[in-house]
Amino acid sequence: MKRLAIFGAGGHGKVVAEIAQLSGWSDIIFFDDNDRITKLENWSIQGNLKKFLSHSKDYDGSFVAIGDNQIRLQIVKLMLSSSKNNLVTLIHPNSIISQLSKVGLGSVVMAGSIINPFSSIGISNIINTNSVIEHDNLIGDYVHISPGVNIAGSVTIGQESWIGIGSSIKQNISIGSNVIVGLGSVVLENLPDNVVAFGVPAKIDLQC
Repeated sequence: MKRLAIFGAGGHGKVVAEIAQLSGWSDIIFFDDNDRITKLENWSIQGNLKKFLSHSKDYDGSFVAIGDNQIRLQIVKLMLSSSKNNLVTLIHPNSIISQLSKVGLGSVVMAGSIINPFSSIGISNIINTNSVIEHDNLIGDYVHISPGVNIAGSVTIGQESWIGIGSSIKQNISIGSNVIVGLGSVVLENLPDNVVAFGVPAKIDLQC
């Protein structure tokens, strides 16, 4: 029996848990800092973050199912700094990932997503439902690619950036770290670090 501990008992956690089940994890236990809940659908909640970190060694694998990039970064870094780290990567069986691409530790790739050759996905990324990452892309750590995003070839996206639902990014574009691209946007020009951009075409609205 393969046992998986998941931190984050929210909607994102539900999707992650189903992917884990489809990937052969038979016993899934949740942890969350909301002490008012003891169950998430069919899965039990056994404790808070402190317990998750201290008991991860009791499981075959651990995963952080938090949508917020910065919170996910903080928790994953605590895990990676531990000698008992057992962080895993979860990939939906209905996704398509080239054998010539790379998906980083602690990432999740959801149903219908496509990652084409020579693309590199960083640590603890969310590659959400039906997103397309074309060839030769470099996606940094702790990035969230939302559902239905289309990223053309040779795009670079920096750490902790969030690409909103249904957005498209033109080939050869560079997007900085800690950038938010609003839903449905079309990115045709490079974006620096620490900005919010949205629209068709996407324009910088403010600094993060």
